[in-house]
Amino acid sequence: MLNQKFLKKKAFTLFLTFMLALNLAGCGTKSAPGGQDTTDTNSSKAPEATEEVTPDTQDTPSSEATDSPASKEVKEQASIQTKKPVKGDTVVTISFKDYGDVKIKMFPKEAPKAVENFTTHAKKGYYDGLTMHRVIADFMIQGGDPSGDGTGGESIWGSEFENETVEYLNPIRGSLCMANAGPDTNGSQFFITQASKVDESYLESVTDIQKEMYRQFGGCPWLTGGYTVFGQVYEGMDVVDTISKVKTDTSNDMPLEDVIIEKIKVSTFE
Repeated sequence: MLNQKFLKKKAFTLFLTFMLALNLAGCGTKSAPGGQDTTDTNSSKAPEATEEVTPDTQDTPSSEATDSPASKEVKEQASIQTKKPVKGDTVVTISFKDYGDVKIKMFPKEAPKAVENFTTHAKKGYYDGLTMHRVIADFMIQGGDPSGDGTGGESIWGSEFENETVEYLNPIRGSLCMANAGPDTNGSQFFITQASKVDESYLESVTDIQKEMYRQFGGCPWLTGGYTVFGQVYEGMDVVDTISKVKTDTSNDMPLEDVIIEKIKVSTFE
């Protein structure tokens, strides 16, 4: 929830390591996505705001190749995450009151528990009427907490469940991720990454392939490996961008005017 500039290079690495050891509280201050049952729902911080993305120009991250030798491999791996859904894929539509719809392709093969948890909650109306309680421009928007402050929520099983991470699904721009309060503490809270540009200093601890993915698509590399990526926005990133710019309380990044989830619809792509 901290709204200050993240320490760079070595200082950043030391700080992030320390915070992870204390149990990441998730997407808070330009930091990490926070989870439930914590006082502070944030942890590691995000970089300062960079260039804005013009709404409707990047509904999905661009797949344009770079001059890097890894470009071909990056495109192959990134296509798994960034390609639009095909017939039979599970998709969800998050309808935000006064803002519009965000459509997301799910990854049930790579993150079966996270997808089952989210879609089951959605079908039962668990998320209907809840707010996005934490919003940080050039970072992410977070919601899914019935208490509305980042300290509540539970999984469909009534207990926390483990992270599900694979190297080719990363928190690039437009990723739907589980918020948590440390490893394997997933409940009901989720966040959508919104950052469009990446500071090179945040790429020191990721693989070469991941470096290229973040350079091409933007995102939050400091969250790599710590959060389950279980979906990817394929339509409606302009809505996420608009929400990310709402005025918030500087002490906790909570919108001054509620950003409300009207409904989350689960369907099969036709």
